[in-house]
Amino acid sequence: MTNKNIMPLEGVRILDFTQVMLGPCATQMLADFGADVIKVERPGAGDLSRNFFGEVSELAMNNAVFSSLNRNKRSIEIDTKAESGKQMVHDLVKSCDVVVDNFRAGVMDRLGFGYDELSKINPRIICASGTGFGETGPYAHKGGQDVLAQAMSGVMEKTADPSIPKSIYPTTLCDYTAGMHLTQGIMAALLAREKTGRGQKVAVSLYDSMIAMQMQEAAQWSKHREVLNWAAMPLTGVFETTNGAVVVVGAFKPKPLQDICIALGIDDVSDEYPDLKSQREHKPFLQKLFRDNFATNTSEHWLERLEERDLLCAPVKSLDEALADPQTAINNMLVAIEHPVLGDITLVGSPVHLSDAPLEIRHMPPKLGEHTQDIIKEFGLVTPASESVAI
Repeated sequence: MTNKNIMPLEGVRILDFTQVMLGPCATQMLADFGADVIKVERPGAGDLSRNFFGEVSELAMNNAVFSSLNRNKRSIEIDTKAESGKQMVHDLVKSCDVVVDNFRAGVMDRLGFGYDELSKINPRIICASGTGFGETGPYAHKGGQDVLAQAMSGVMEKTADPSIPKSIYPTTLCDYTAGMHLTQGIMAALLAREKTGRGQKVAVSLYDSMIAMQMQEAAQWSKHREVLNWAAMPLTGVFETTNGAVVVVGAFKPKPLQDICIALGIDDVSDEYPDLKSQREHKPFLQKLFRDNFATNTSEHWLERLEERDLLCAPVKSLDEALADPQTAINNMLVAIEHPVLGDITLVGSPVHLSDAPLEIRHMPPKLGEHTQDIIKEFGLVTPASESVAI
């Protein structure tokens, strides 16, 4: 007899108002852990990611970007501006554990779904919000977005070298980080509720998550007024080879410069530049020395030589190469599904691996309003014909 895996959040019900990335990546992780996530979507439009490519078709509204963030959820269309829609939400809250949103500060209050109001309906409710900059302060009502948080938090200002133009980090660094912080906050609030019997408010922001990510840099600056920039270390860099590029981290060893020189087959200059101070002062010379030599042979050649000296190194891969890497498959980071609209599609799995609760696809990324009628019947929701609730 086999025992059924018990998902850690089985029995937890989440009412999900989130859109795009920050919120959906958080609620998808909670759904992967077994929570029943009911995604509230605007009639006829839904999550903004459904219209990401500006097309209006069934295929476009179930695109790969939306699907990557919304598995294991159920979708209900509710017109939250209509009185019947507000009542539906309030009725759902009675049976829910968590309400999640990533609107601008104050939007949920204006809709009638703020924590103060919902806690009167259900004192055990947890209201979790992800905003751009926080719920109070000078930027509270400023539109929050990943790139803006990169810029305003100090993350974008740093580059590996002053000669490199400042640029936008090419993936959703802030959204994903804040989303994972939102997940942590929700699970902590659920654990606290087991002890107190009360719900509470959980708040994270893109801005705070990026400040938190720089905890080492902030402490170094506050104490010593020194800029800590890991990418600018003198023996670290990305170096072009004859068939690609490799990255080398010249640190965490007694004499990394000596080891790099031996690996490259060049004269040992570690006696001339024996410490970090002298290496920093002569970084342009050292980096050019490395660049010129790496450019003479293949990535495979240099990686073998660097590994022989136990130096931290790796090939620079494209996403396509990373997805095809055997390690990705061994780590169960790819999930192939047969979507009813998209057909065959491969999604990224969960980075959190639980031995007793492996990832299961209980629900395909939902079509807009796919579960509306089921949820209405399940919760006995009243939907007057005079009001607009798309089904």
